[in-house]
Amino acid sequence: MRGFLASSIGVAASAALVLPLSLSSGAIAAPPRVIAAPDVPGATQSLPLTAVGPTSSDRSRGPAAEQRLPEQDVRPFSLIGVVWDDVRAELHGSVQVRTRAVGSGAWSAWQDVETHNDDHGADPGTAEGESGKVRGATAPLWVGASDGVEVRVRPETAEAAPLPEGMRVELVDPGEDPAASDRVAPGGSSAAGTVLPALSAEETVAQVRGQAQAEVNAGTGAAAEVDAAGAAAKPFIGPRPHIITRKGWGASESLREKSFVYTKTVKAAFVHHSATGNSYTCKQAPSVLRSIYRYHVVSSGWRDFGYNFAVDKCGNIYEGRAGGVTRAVLGAHTLGFNTNSMGVAVLGTYSRSTPPAAAVTAIARLTAWKIGLFKGNPKGKVTLTSGGSGKYKKGKKVSFNVISGHRDGFLTECPGARLYSKLGTARSASAKLQGRG
Repeated sequence: MRGFLASSIGVAASAALVLPLSLSSGAIAAPPRVIAAPDVPGATQSLPLTAVGPTSSDRSRGPAAEQRLPEQDVRPFSLIGVVWDDVRAELHGSVQVRTRAVGSGAWSAWQDVETHNDDHGADPGTAEGESGKVRGATAPLWVGASDGVEVRVRPETAEAAPLPEGMRVELVDPGEDPAASDRVAPGGSSAAGTVLPALSAEETVAQVRGQAQAEVNAGTGAAAEVDAAGAAAKPFIGPRPHIITRKGWGASESLREKSFVYTKTVKAAFVHHSATGNSYTCKQAPSVLRSIYRYHVVSSGWRDFGYNFAVDKCGNIYEGRAGGVTRAVLGAHTLGFNTNSMGVAVLGTYSRSTPPAAAVTAIARLTAWKIGLFKGNPKGKVTLTSGGSGKYKKGKKVSFNVISGHRDGFLTECPGARLYSKLGTARSASAKLQGRG
């Protein structure tokens, strides 16, 4: 396909172990599927939801008003979501969960899970989108270390479409963090491969020129997104920020598909919030990322982590989808506009919570560098062609800010009103970092 490298390698096979459940309520439920492999950190428990009749307080919702997972003991997990069979089926209703904390044994109050998640994912017609593996899914919710769970899914009204078929609760254990010895070398320096250190503007341009020349010398210059002449002629490239690599946050490369898919360029950056909640600490961010990664691949059926980059509340920047941080890697983040764009997810939920200044600054630093590699102006406009979304029909040419919010390309609340309101600040800061004033 023009502009793409074909991909056909499937996700690495996982071993399935079936373990008994202890039900606190005394109810009988089917045992979960526990998906794990010895060489892959973490595990996923997959438990079916069952239909229940309406209670006296919700008769108006009609028969089989909701589906539930009764309160029960489970293996430890830290992130939860709900998936279903048909990726095209929408969940017209609410999902609420309550969980029991490991250690204290305290149960949480009911928490809402973001259900409108179909706006994330691979574009229609792409190999990833048409793989037959992709499932419908809610956004995942980070709940911290837990060993008990209860879930209820309720339709909006009696007239609403039926709840999707094959609904299952996915409980994700992120596994252990990479050992400290794997992250820090003797003397306190970063271990090889776990971080890309920050560079000055001059070092960044020199690094870009060297990389472009090396690709030309290797005979792969035609595929390079950045060329030495362009870097010399257009010095508007922000300094490369400190980036924690996939190895640094503990991504297992055997979980994803092995090959990569690229687009021609990176014209725009779409900013998201992960909608996973704000209860995590920055020390836990790598665990959150491993959980989302496993939820995207194992539970949702994607080829890899959906976003190209992630940012935590402390402003740390993380490599997302594999394929090279300087390359135009095709992601699964903004349905209809994944081609020639990049997706940046700020970990957390920013509908009513104001994003930390450190996170907004990280967006500016990341985009100043990455958009600059492709000669983009963070305060400029760009035209992208829709691959088909709920907001723009396939083939429609749409004008976007170079730094846009997810809601600009799809009918969604993402990246949350509070984060969306900060994008103007990020654009100005990003342009300044590029030397545009």
